[in-house]
Amino acid sequence: MAHTRAALTIATVLAVGVAPAVLGGTATAAVPLSAGAATASTTGTVVQEGGPLVVPSGEEGAVTTRITVTLPAGHTGPVKARLLLPTPTWELPDFDTPAYEPVTPTCSVNGGAFWSCPWDSPGNEVRFAAVEAATTVTYDVRVDADSRAAVMGNLTATFEVTDGAGTVIGSGPVTFQFVKGTPENYRRTTVLARDKAGVLWQYPSSGRDDKPLRARQRIGGGWNIYTSITSLTYRTAAGEGDLVARDMAGVLWYYQGSGDPAAPFKPRVRVGGGWNTYTAITGRNGGLVARDRDGVLWDYWPTHAENSSEIFAPRRRVGGGWNQYTALAGQGSGYNAVARDVSGVLWSYGNALENGTGPYSPRGRVGGGWNAYNTIAWAQDLNGTGHADDLLARDKTGHLWLYETVDTNTGRVPLPTRKEIGWGWDIYDAIL
Repeated sequence: MAHTRAALTIATVLAVGVAPAVLGGTATAAVPLSAGAATASTTGTVVQEGGPLVVPSGEEGAVTTRITVTLPAGHTGPVKARLLLPTPTWELPDFDTPAYEPVTPTCSVNGGAFWSCPWDSPGNEVRFAAVEAATTVTYDVRVDADSRAAVMGNLTATFEVTDGAGTVIGSGPVTFQFVKGTPENYRRTTVLARDKAGVLWQYPSSGRDDKPLRARQRIGGGWNIYTSITSLTYRTAAGEGDLVARDMAGVLWYYQGSGDPAAPFKPRVRVGGGWNTYTAITGRNGGLVARDRDGVLWDYWPTHAENSSEIFAPRRRVGGGWNQYTALAGQGSGYNAVARDVSGVLWSYGNALENGTGPYSPRGRVGGGWNAYNTIAWAQDLNGTGHADDLLARDKTGHLWLYETVDTNTGRVPLPTRKEIGWGWDIYDAIL
Protein backbone atom coordinates (compact mmCIF):
# COMPACT_ATOMS: atom_id res chain seq x y z
CA MET A 1 0.00 0.00 0.00
CA ALA A 2 1.66 3.17 -1.14
CA HIS A 3 2.14 5.61 1.65
CA THR A 4 1.03 8.95 0.26
CA ARG A 5 2.26 11.19 2.98
CA ALA A 6 5.43 11.46 4.99
CA ALA A 7 5.30 8.96 7.78
CA LEU A 8 8.12 10.44 9.77
CA THR A 9 6.13 13.01 11.61
CA ILE A 10 9.14 13.97 13.49
CA ALA A 11 7.58 17.23 14.27
CA THR A 12 10.58 18.33 16.10
CA VAL A 13 8.57 20.98 17.75
CA LEU A 14 11.12 23.52 16.99
CA ALA A 15 10.04 26.30 19.19
CA VAL A 16 12.85 28.15 17.56
CA GLY A 17 12.61 26.75 14.12
CA VAL A 18 13.93 24.20 11.80
CA ALA A 19 14.50 23.73 8.12
CA PRO A 20 12.84 21.62 5.42
CA ALA A 21 13.35 17.86 5.69
CA VAL A 22 15.05 15.91 2.95
CA LEU A 23 15.12 12.15 2.47
CA GLY A 24 18.53 10.53 2.25
CA GLY A 25 21.95 11.87 3.01
CA THR A 26 23.89 11.76 6.21
CA ALA A 27 24.08 14.05 9.18
CA THR A 28 27.10 15.34 11.00
CA ALA A 29 27.26 15.89 14.71
CA ALA A 30 27.45 19.66 14.27
CA VAL A 31 26.30 21.27 11.03
CA PRO A 32 27.10 24.91 10.20
CA LEU A 33 24.01 26.44 8.81
CA SER A 34 25.91 28.86 6.62
CA ALA A 35 29.45 29.88 6.01
CA GLY A 36 30.99 32.79 7.86
CA ALA A 37 30.86 34.07 11.39
CA ALA A 38 27.71 33.68 13.49
CA THR A 39 26.24 37.16 13.71
CA ALA A 40 22.76 38.59 13.66
CA SER A 41 22.88 38.50 9.84
CA THR A 42 24.07 34.87 9.60
CA THR A 43 22.66 31.52 10.63
CA GLY A 44 23.45 29.47 13.69
CA THR A 45 24.27 25.80 14.22
CA VAL A 46 22.35 22.59 14.76
CA VAL A 47 23.80 19.64 16.65
CA GLN A 48 22.10 16.24 16.85
CA GLU A 49 23.46 14.87 20.11
CA GLY A 50 24.92 11.42 19.61
CA GLY A 51 24.58 11.55 15.85
CA PRO A 52 21.87 9.81 13.79
CA LEU A 53 19.11 8.20 15.83
CA VAL A 54 18.69 4.47 15.21
CA VAL A 55 14.96 3.68 15.40
CA PRO A 56 14.03 -0.02 15.79
CA SER A 57 10.79 -0.64 13.90
CA GLY A 58 8.71 -2.97 16.03
CA GLU A 59 7.79 -3.59 19.63
CA GLU A 60 11.05 -2.29 21.14
CA GLY A 61 9.44 1.05 21.98
CA ALA A 62 10.32 4.70 21.55
CA VAL A 63 13.82 6.16 21.29
CA THR A 64 14.77 9.80 21.70
CA THR A 65 17.18 12.16 20.04
CA ARG A 66 18.14 15.64 21.29
CA ILE A 67 18.75 18.51 18.89
CA THR A 68 20.52 21.62 20.14
CA VAL A 69 19.98 24.77 18.10
CA THR A 70 22.29 27.74 18.67
CA LEU A 71 20.91 30.90 17.11
CA PRO A 72 23.14 33.77 15.99
CA ALA A 73 23.62 36.60 18.43
CA GLY A 74 21.44 39.66 18.34
CA HIS A 75 18.08 38.10 17.58
CA THR A 76 15.12 38.95 19.74
CA GLY A 77 11.40 38.59 19.46
CA PRO A 78 9.41 35.64 18.15
CA VAL A 79 10.87 33.02 15.85
CA LYS A 80 8.98 30.36 13.94
CA ALA A 81 9.90 26.77 13.18
CA ARG A 82 8.82 24.25 10.59
CA LEU A 83 9.73 20.81 9.34
CA LEU A 84 9.47 19.96 5.65
CA LEU A 85 9.40 16.40 4.34
CA PRO A 86 9.45 15.39 0.67
CA THR A 87 6.96 12.93 -0.75
CA PRO A 88 7.99 9.44 0.40
CA THR A 89 9.50 7.09 -2.15
CA TRP A 90 8.85 3.87 -0.18
CA GLU A 91 5.89 1.52 -0.13
CA LEU A 92 4.62 0.29 3.19
CA PRO A 93 4.06 -3.48 3.60
CA ASP A 94 0.52 -4.60 2.89
CA PHE A 95 -0.67 -4.99 6.45
CA ASP A 96 -2.36 -2.12 8.22
CA THR A 97 -4.23 -3.50 11.21
CA PRO A 98 -4.50 -1.66 13.49
CA ALA A 99 -4.71 1.16 10.96
CA TYR A 100 -2.51 4.00 12.11
CA GLU A 101 0.61 5.85 11.04
CA PRO A 102 3.77 3.71 11.11
CA VAL A 103 5.65 6.40 13.06
CA THR A 104 4.33 8.03 16.22
CA PRO A 105 6.49 10.93 17.37
CA THR A 106 6.21 13.09 20.46
CA CYS A 107 8.20 16.25 21.03
CA SER A 108 9.54 18.44 23.81
CA VAL A 109 11.22 21.86 23.92
CA ASN A 110 13.83 22.83 26.49
CA GLY A 111 13.13 19.76 28.63
CA GLY A 112 9.42 20.44 28.93
CA ALA A 113 6.57 17.99 28.75
CA PHE A 114 6.20 15.82 25.66
CA TRP A 115 3.18 16.14 23.44
CA SER A 116 2.02 14.47 20.25
CA CYS A 117 3.46 16.10 17.15
CA PRO A 118 2.01 14.11 14.23
CA TRP A 119 2.42 14.91 10.58
CA ASP A 120 -0.91 16.51 9.84
CA SER A 121 -0.33 19.45 7.56
CA PRO A 122 -0.78 19.89 3.80
CA GLY A 123 2.24 20.29 1.60
CA ASN A 124 4.44 17.92 3.63
CA GLU A 125 5.08 20.64 6.15
CA VAL A 126 4.78 20.88 9.91
CA ARG A 127 4.56 24.35 11.38
CA PHE A 128 5.02 25.28 15.02
CA ALA A 129 3.89 28.20 17.11
CA ALA A 130 6.19 31.15 17.46
CA VAL A 131 8.39 31.37 20.59
CA GLU A 132 10.82 33.94 21.90
CA ALA A 133 14.33 33.72 20.51
CA ALA A 134 17.11 32.45 22.77
CA THR A 135 20.78 31.75 22.36
CA THR A 136 20.30 27.98 22.70
CA VAL A 137 17.15 25.94 22.40
CA THR A 138 16.96 22.15 22.80
CA TYR A 139 14.45 19.88 21.18
CA ASP A 140 13.80 16.28 22.17
CA VAL A 141 12.14 14.09 19.56
CA ARG A 142 10.84 10.73 20.80
CA VAL A 143 10.06 8.33 17.97
CA ASP A 144 8.02 5.12 18.22
CA ALA A 145 7.89 3.12 14.99
CA ASP A 146 5.95 -0.01 14.09
CA SER A 147 7.12 -2.88 11.90
CA ARG A 148 6.17 -1.15 8.65
CA ALA A 149 8.54 1.77 9.22
CA ALA A 150 11.67 -0.32 8.56
CA VAL A 151 11.22 0.22 4.81
CA MET A 152 11.88 3.93 5.32
CA GLY A 153 15.58 3.29 5.96
CA ASN A 154 17.73 6.39 6.44
CA LEU A 155 15.79 9.63 6.55
CA THR A 156 17.36 13.05 6.93
CA ALA A 157 15.13 15.94 7.93
CA THR A 158 16.11 19.61 8.14
CA PHE A 159 15.27 22.13 10.81
CA GLU A 160 14.41 25.61 9.66
CA VAL A 161 13.99 28.60 11.94
CA THR A 162 12.86 31.99 10.69
CA ASP A 163 12.65 35.38 12.34
CA GLY A 164 9.66 37.70 12.35
CA ALA A 165 10.48 38.87 8.82
CA GLY A 166 10.62 35.32 7.47
CA THR A 167 14.41 35.23 7.12
CA VAL A 168 16.03 31.87 7.78
CA ILE A 169 18.26 32.22 10.83
CA GLY A 170 18.77 28.54 11.66
CA SER A 171 18.84 25.43 9.51
CA GLY A 172 20.39 21.98 9.61
CA PRO A 173 19.85 18.24 9.10
CA VAL A 174 18.79 15.63 11.62
CA THR A 175 19.05 11.95 10.61
CA PHE A 176 16.94 8.95 11.58
CA GLN A 177 17.87 5.40 10.67
CA PHE A 178 14.85 3.08 10.66
CA VAL A 179 15.92 -0.54 11.09
CA LYS A 180 14.05 -3.81 11.39
CA GLY A 181 12.97 -4.54 14.96
CA THR A 182 10.81 -7.22 16.56
CA PRO A 183 7.31 -7.37 15.02
CA GLU A 184 4.49 -6.49 17.40
CA ASN A 185 2.78 -9.43 19.08
CA TYR A 186 -0.32 -9.13 16.88
CA ARG A 187 2.01 -9.55 13.88
CA ARG A 188 3.75 -12.63 15.26
CA THR A 189 2.30 -16.11 15.39
CA THR A 190 2.64 -18.99 17.86
CA VAL A 191 3.33 -22.71 17.70
CA LEU A 192 1.34 -24.86 20.13
CA ALA A 193 2.59 -28.16 21.54
CA ARG A 194 1.01 -30.61 23.98
CA ASP A 195 3.31 -32.67 26.18
CA LYS A 196 2.65 -36.25 27.23
CA ALA A 197 1.30 -35.11 30.60
CA GLY A 198 -1.46 -33.17 28.80
CA VAL A 199 -0.04 -29.67 29.34
CA LEU A 200 -0.46 -27.31 26.38
CA TRP A 201 2.44 -24.93 25.68
CA GLN A 202 2.80 -22.03 23.27
CA TYR A 203 5.97 -20.86 21.58
CA PRO A 204 5.62 -17.26 20.32
CA SER A 205 7.48 -16.58 17.10
CA SER A 206 10.27 -14.02 17.27
CA GLY A 207 10.41 -12.68 13.73
CA ARG A 208 14.15 -13.47 13.78
CA ASP A 209 15.78 -15.80 11.30
CA ASP A 210 18.52 -16.93 13.71
CA LYS A 211 16.05 -18.04 16.41
CA PRO A 212 12.46 -18.13 15.09
CA LEU A 213 10.83 -19.28 18.35
CA ARG A 214 10.88 -17.66 21.77
CA ALA A 215 10.85 -19.58 25.05
CA ARG A 216 7.70 -21.59 25.65
CA GLN A 217 4.81 -20.38 27.82
CA ARG A 218 2.43 -22.66 29.71
CA ILE A 219 -1.24 -22.43 28.71
CA GLY A 220 -2.65 -25.11 31.01
CA GLY A 221 -3.16 -28.79 31.74
CA GLY A 222 -5.86 -31.31 30.97
CA TRP A 223 -5.47 -31.27 27.21
CA ASN A 224 -4.79 -35.01 27.08
CA ILE A 225 -8.56 -35.58 27.09
CA TYR A 226 -8.43 -34.72 23.38
CA THR A 227 -7.54 -37.07 20.53
CA SER A 228 -7.26 -34.24 18.00
CA ILE A 229 -6.52 -30.50 18.25
CA THR A 230 -6.83 -28.32 15.15
CA SER A 231 -6.24 -24.63 14.48
CA LEU A 232 -9.12 -22.83 12.78
CA THR A 233 -7.58 -19.41 12.22
CA TYR A 234 -4.29 -17.57 12.31
CA ARG A 235 -2.95 -17.45 15.87
CA THR A 236 -1.01 -14.48 17.15
CA ALA A 237 1.25 -13.87 20.12
CA ALA A 238 -1.38 -11.35 21.22
CA GLY A 239 -3.71 -14.22 22.17
CA GLU A 240 -5.80 -14.20 19.01
CA GLY A 241 -6.83 -17.29 17.02
CA ASP A 242 -9.34 -20.11 17.41
CA LEU A 243 -9.08 -23.89 17.55
CA VAL A 244 -11.22 -26.99 17.96
CA ALA A 245 -10.50 -30.16 19.92
CA ARG A 246 -12.12 -33.60 19.78
CA ASP A 247 -12.44 -35.54 23.02
CA MET A 248 -12.30 -39.32 23.48
CA ALA A 249 -16.08 -39.61 23.25
CA GLY A 250 -16.05 -37.98 19.81
CA VAL A 251 -17.39 -34.60 20.93
CA LEU A 252 -15.89 -31.57 19.22
CA TRP A 253 -15.23 -28.43 21.30
CA TYR A 254 -14.59 -24.89 20.13
CA TYR A 255 -12.01 -22.61 21.77
CA GLN A 256 -12.24 -18.98 20.72
CA GLY A 257 -9.18 -16.75 21.00
CA SER A 258 -9.32 -14.47 24.03
CA GLY A 259 -6.91 -11.70 23.05
CA ASP A 260 -4.96 -12.37 26.26
CA PRO A 261 -1.43 -13.69 25.54
CA ALA A 262 -1.23 -15.29 29.01
CA ALA A 263 -4.55 -17.14 28.62
CA PRO A 264 -5.15 -17.20 24.86
CA PHE A 265 -8.45 -19.15 24.81
CA LYS A 266 -11.92 -18.49 26.17
CA PRO A 267 -13.87 -21.28 27.88
CA ARG A 268 -14.77 -24.04 25.44
CA VAL A 269 -18.13 -24.33 23.66
CA ARG A 270 -19.59 -27.68 22.61
CA VAL A 271 -19.93 -28.10 18.83
CA GLY A 272 -21.40 -31.61 18.68
CA GLY A 273 -20.79 -35.33 18.82
CA GLY A 274 -20.03 -38.02 16.28
CA TRP A 275 -16.59 -36.79 15.30
CA ASN A 276 -14.98 -40.15 16.11
CA THR A 277 -16.00 -41.20 12.62
CA TYR A 278 -12.99 -39.29 11.34
CA THR A 279 -9.40 -40.56 11.22
CA ALA A 280 -7.93 -37.16 10.37
CA ILE A 281 -9.13 -33.60 11.01
CA THR A 282 -7.29 -30.51 9.81
CA GLY A 283 -7.96 -26.83 9.23
CA ARG A 284 -8.92 -24.93 6.12
CA ASN A 285 -9.30 -21.14 6.29
CA GLY A 286 -11.44 -21.04 9.41
CA GLY A 287 -13.17 -24.32 8.66
CA LEU A 288 -12.22 -27.98 8.63
CA VAL A 289 -11.67 -30.91 6.33
CA ALA A 290 -12.08 -34.36 7.85
CA ARG A 291 -11.35 -37.86 6.51
CA ASP A 292 -13.63 -40.71 7.50
CA ARG A 293 -12.69 -44.38 7.92
CA ASP A 294 -13.58 -45.16 4.29
CA GLY A 295 -11.10 -42.55 3.04
CA VAL A 296 -13.74 -39.99 2.07
CA LEU A 297 -12.83 -36.36 2.71
CA TRP A 298 -15.50 -33.95 3.94
CA ASP A 299 -15.42 -30.15 3.98
CA TYR A 300 -16.91 -28.09 6.85
CA TRP A 301 -17.27 -24.46 5.79
CA PRO A 302 -17.08 -21.87 8.61
CA THR A 303 -20.15 -19.82 9.52
CA HIS A 304 -18.01 -17.29 11.46
CA ALA A 305 -20.44 -17.50 14.37
CA GLU A 306 -18.90 -16.69 17.74
CA ASN A 307 -19.71 -18.32 21.07
CA SER A 308 -22.01 -20.73 19.27
CA SER A 309 -22.06 -24.43 18.55
CA GLU A 310 -23.06 -23.67 14.95
CA ILE A 311 -19.63 -22.63 13.79
CA PHE A 312 -19.71 -24.87 10.69
CA ALA A 313 -22.16 -25.23 7.84
CA PRO A 314 -23.40 -28.74 6.99
CA ARG A 315 -20.59 -30.87 5.64
CA ARG A 316 -19.93 -31.31 1.92
CA ARG A 317 -18.38 -34.37 0.33
CA VAL A 318 -15.01 -33.75 -1.30
CA GLY A 319 -14.18 -37.22 -2.58
CA GLY A 320 -12.69 -40.60 -1.81
CA GLY A 321 -9.23 -42.11 -1.90
CA TRP A 322 -7.72 -40.12 0.93
CA ASN A 323 -6.71 -43.23 2.87
CA GLN A 324 -3.57 -43.34 0.74
CA TYR A 325 -2.16 -40.62 3.00
CA THR A 326 -0.49 -41.16 6.36
CA ALA A 327 -0.42 -37.43 7.16
CA LEU A 328 -2.69 -34.56 6.18
CA ALA A 329 -1.96 -30.94 7.11
CA GLY A 330 -4.21 -28.08 6.06
CA GLN A 331 -3.87 -24.37 6.70
CA GLY A 332 -6.12 -23.06 9.41
CA SER A 333 -5.71 -19.56 8.01
CA GLY A 334 -5.41 -20.51 4.32
CA TYR A 335 -6.77 -22.77 1.63
CA ASN A 336 -3.74 -24.97 0.95
CA ALA A 337 -2.87 -28.44 2.24
CA VAL A 338 -0.09 -30.99 2.03
CA ALA A 339 -0.48 -34.75 2.30
CA ARG A 340 2.13 -37.51 2.67
CA ASP A 341 1.47 -40.87 1.06
CA VAL A 342 2.49 -44.30 2.36
CA SER A 343 5.76 -44.23 0.40
CA GLY A 344 6.83 -40.90 1.95
CA VAL A 345 6.03 -38.66 -1.02
CA LEU A 346 4.60 -35.25 -0.12
CA TRP A 347 1.84 -33.79 -2.28
CA SER A 348 0.49 -30.23 -2.32
CA TYR A 349 -3.11 -29.13 -2.79
CA GLY A 350 -4.07 -25.59 -3.70
CA ASN A 351 -7.32 -23.66 -3.49
CA ALA A 352 -10.02 -24.58 -6.00
CA LEU A 353 -12.78 -22.47 -4.45
CA GLU A 354 -12.79 -19.97 -7.31
CA ASN A 355 -13.61 -22.49 -10.02
CA GLY A 356 -16.14 -24.38 -7.91
CA THR A 357 -14.53 -27.81 -8.29
CA GLY A 358 -14.27 -28.39 -4.54
CA PRO A 359 -11.93 -27.23 -1.82
CA TYR A 360 -8.70 -28.29 -3.52
CA SER A 361 -7.20 -28.12 -6.99
CA PRO A 362 -5.47 -31.21 -8.46
CA ARG A 363 -2.46 -32.21 -6.42
CA GLY A 364 1.17 -31.55 -7.27
CA ARG A 365 4.16 -33.69 -6.32
CA VAL A 366 6.57 -32.01 -3.87
CA GLY A 367 9.09 -34.78 -3.32
CA GLY A 368 9.99 -37.94 -1.44
CA GLY A 369 11.63 -38.70 1.88
CA TRP A 370 8.95 -37.17 4.08
CA ASN A 371 8.44 -40.40 6.01
CA ALA A 372 11.47 -39.25 8.03
CA TYR A 373 8.98 -37.05 9.90
CA ASN A 374 6.32 -38.10 12.40
CA THR A 375 4.64 -34.67 12.52
CA ILE A 376 3.91 -32.13 9.77
CA ALA A 377 2.14 -28.86 10.61
CA TRP A 378 1.58 -25.43 9.10
CA ALA A 379 2.68 -22.21 10.78
CA GLN A 380 2.63 -18.60 9.73
CA ASP A 381 5.85 -16.68 9.05
CA LEU A 382 8.01 -17.53 12.07
CA ASN A 383 11.31 -15.92 11.13
CA GLY A 384 10.28 -12.64 9.54
CA THR A 385 11.65 -13.45 6.09
CA GLY A 386 8.43 -12.39 4.40
CA HIS A 387 7.24 -15.85 3.35
CA ALA A 388 3.55 -15.92 4.21
CA ASP A 389 3.59 -19.47 5.58
CA ASP A 390 6.11 -21.90 6.99
CA LEU A 391 5.83 -25.67 7.22
CA LEU A 392 7.08 -27.44 10.35
CA ALA A 393 8.29 -31.02 10.43
CA ARG A 394 9.50 -33.02 13.43
CA ASP A 395 11.78 -35.96 12.75
CA LYS A 396 11.87 -39.21 14.71
CA THR A 397 14.74 -38.00 16.91
CA GLY A 398 12.78 -34.94 18.12
CA HIS A 399 14.43 -32.29 15.94
CA LEU A 400 12.11 -29.60 14.62
CA TRP A 401 12.65 -28.28 11.09
CA LEU A 402 11.28 -25.22 9.32
CA TYR A 403 10.52 -25.14 5.60
CA GLU A 404 9.70 -21.81 4.02
CA THR A 405 7.07 -22.15 1.30
CA VAL A 406 6.19 -20.51 -2.00
CA ASP A 407 3.04 -20.32 -4.11
CA THR A 408 2.70 -22.65 -7.10
CA ASN A 409 -0.12 -23.76 -9.38
CA THR A 410 -0.77 -26.65 -7.00
CA GLY A 411 -0.73 -24.66 -3.77
CA ARG A 412 2.00 -23.61 -1.40
CA VAL A 413 5.00 -25.93 -1.46
CA PRO A 414 8.04 -26.10 0.82
CA LEU A 415 11.39 -24.94 -0.51
CA PRO A 416 14.08 -27.64 -0.69
CA THR A 417 16.26 -26.14 2.04
CA ARG A 418 15.19 -26.79 5.60
CA LYS A 419 16.33 -25.05 8.80
CA GLU A 420 16.59 -26.70 12.21
CA ILE A 421 14.83 -24.54 14.81
CA GLY A 422 14.68 -26.83 17.84
CA TRP A 423 15.42 -30.19 19.42
CA GLY A 424 13.88 -32.23 22.20
CA TRP A 425 10.44 -31.89 20.65
CA ASP A 426 9.81 -35.60 21.13
CA ILE A 427 8.39 -34.69 24.54
CA TYR A 428 5.26 -33.56 22.66
CA ASP A 429 2.54 -35.75 21.21
CA ALA A 430 0.80 -32.92 19.31
CA ILE A 431 2.25 -29.88 17.49
CA LEU A 432 0.12 -27.29 15.71
